[in-house]
Amino acid sequence: MLTAVVAEAGGRGGRLQDLHADGTAAGPVRPVGDLAGAIGEREAADHPRWVWPATADVYPGLLRAGVRVARCHDLELTEALLSGHAGRWGEPRSPAAAYARRHGLPVPADPPPRIAEPPGFAQAALFESAGSPVAAVELDVVREVYADQVARLGRTEHPGRFRLLVAAESAGALVGAEMGHAGLPWRADLHDEQLRELLGPPQPVGPPRRLAELTAEINAAFGAWGLHPDSPAEVVRAFARAGIDIPNTRAWVLKSVDHPAVRPLLEYKELYRIWTAHGWAWCDSWVINGRFRPEYVPGGVVSGRWATRGGGALQVPKSVRRAVVADPGWRFVVADAGQLEPRVLAAVSGDRRLAAAGAAGDLYAALATDSFDGDRAKAKIALLGAMYGQTGGAAIPALAVLRQSYPTAFEFVEQAARVGEAGGLVRSWLGRTCPPSSASLRDAGLDPPEEAAEPVGASGRARGRFTRNFVVQATAAEWALVLLATLRTALEGSKAEMVLFVHDEVVVHCPVEEAERVVAAVQESAVMAGRLLFGDTAVRFPLDVAVVEAYADAK
Repeated sequence: MLTAVVAEAGGRGGRLQDLHADGTAAGPVRPVGDLAGAIGEREAADHPRWVWPATADVYPGLLRAGVRVARCHDLELTEALLSGHAGRWGEPRSPAAAYARRHGLPVPADPPPRIAEPPGFAQAALFESAGSPVAAVELDVVREVYADQVARLGRTEHPGRFRLLVAAESAGALVGAEMGHAGLPWRADLHDEQLRELLGPPQPVGPPRRLAELTAEINAAFGAWGLHPDSPAEVVRAFARAGIDIPNTRAWVLKSVDHPAVRPLLEYKELYRIWTAHGWAWCDSWVINGRFRPEYVPGGVVSGRWATRGGGALQVPKSVRRAVVADPGWRFVVADAGQLEPRVLAAVSGDRRLAAAGAAGDLYAALATDSFDGDRAKAKIALLGAMYGQTGGAAIPALAVLRQSYPTAFEFVEQAARVGEAGGLVRSWLGRTCPPSSASLRDAGLDPPEEAAEPVGASGRARGRFTRNFVVQATAAEWALVLLATLRTALEGSKAEMVLFVHDEVVVHCPVEEAERVVAAVQESAVMAGRLLFGDTAVRFPLDVAVVEAYADAK
C-alpha cells in the first residue's frame, strides 16, 4: 500500500491519502491534526510506502516526534534522477515544478540551498518547509506527479535497474535523516585535548600559538615580514620573488619545491585547516550533548555520492578522530569497502578475466599474478590509470599490459571517455546520468566542494576524463547506497544505529553485546548489494570490518 503525505507549513497537521500502485487514489483525503501521530499509527499497522515531496522536509520532524518509517518514495530525488536520465540535468525538481511542466505552466525555480544551522540554533517547529514548496503542494499534485514518475520509470533504458536506483535513493534519504538525528558520539573534552596538543591553547584574539610560530618561520624563510601563509596569492608571489614559479599552493605542488619555507608551509596548511574547519568554534557549534549532528545530503554531488550542509562530516581529519568515542558499554562497527571502484569496473564491464581477479581478496595482487609478473604496484597503476585517464609516466607501459590482458574492461572506460568528449551522456549501471558538458556542476553550500566542482562547462579531453570515471564512481556510489538500505533493514529490532557514512565506509554504533550481530549484518549486506546490482557475478565486494571503542582505532 502507498500513502501520500503533505505537511502544513510550520505546524503539526497535514493530509494523507492512500494510493494504488499506479498513483491513482485508493481512498479519500484525510486531514489530520497530528501528522506525526497519524503516520506513527499507520506505520505500526501496515508499513506503507510513504509518498512525499521531500524526505528532508518531512522525516526529521517525524524523528523528533519519535516516529520512524520503513519505506518512502521521495518525489524530489526521483524527479532529479528522471530529469537527468532525459538529458535535462539540473531543471527544477520540486513536485510543483514537475506538475507545471506537465501542464505547460510557468515552472517555479527551486529555492536556493538553505544555509545549515548548527544544532544549537535549530528551530523547534515539527515540520520545517525551509523555503521549499512542501507546504504549497496539494495532495492531487503529489498524486499526479507520482503517477507520472511511475510511468516514466517504465520508459527508462533499463527500467528494473532504474527502479532499484529510485528505491535506494529514497532509502538513503531516510538513512541520512536518521544519522543526523542519532548523531555521532563526540567527546568535546578529548577534542579540546587534541587541539591543544596540535595547536597550543586558544588565544583571546588571533590564531593559536603553533600557527603564530609557523607564520614566523615562513616569513623568516622568505626573508619577509607580514606574509600571511593562509593567502595563496601572497605565497605564490613570495616564491616568485625567490625565483620559483608555482601555479598554486596545493600540497602536492609544494612538495616538489626545494625551499626552506616548504616544510613549515605544509604544516601550517594542515593545522590551519583543522583550526578553521574543526577547531574550538566548530565544536562549540556542532557538538551538542555529546553528539555531532550534521545534515546529510544524499545524492548531493553528480556522481550520487553524499554531501553535507555544514559541519563537514565527510571531511573530519584523522587528527581529531580520537574524540569520536563510543558510549560506555557500546562499540563502533566500522566497515570499509576496499578496492571498491576497481571491483565495480570488473562487474559492469563484463570482462571475465578481470572479474576472476575481482573474486580475490586483493584484486591488485590477483592482477599482478595474472598479468603483471607479480608487480602489484604496476597492476594498481594500470587499473587506476584506466579509470582516471592517466596517460603519462609509469602509467604508459602498465596501461599497455592492461589493454592487452583485459580488453573488455579497457574498452568500457574508453567508450565512456569518447562519449564524454563528444558531449554525450553516460550512465551508471542503475541509470544515474552524467550532466551534459554545458551544465554547472557546483551545488552551492554543500561539502565537499572538490566533487561538486567537477568540470564546469568542460569539453573535449577534460570531460572525457570525467565521464570515464563517472561510469565507475557513480556505480560504486549505487553499491554503497544499496548496502546502506539493506543494512538499515537488517538492523531493525536492534539498538544499533548507523551514525556515519563516508563514500564507501559506514560506521554503526551499537551495544557491545550486539557487535557480533552487526558485523554479520554488514557483511551480509555487502554480499546482497553485489547481488542486487550485478546478479550472478564472480566479483566479490569484501569489507574491512573493525569493532572499536574509538573511531581512530579503526584506521
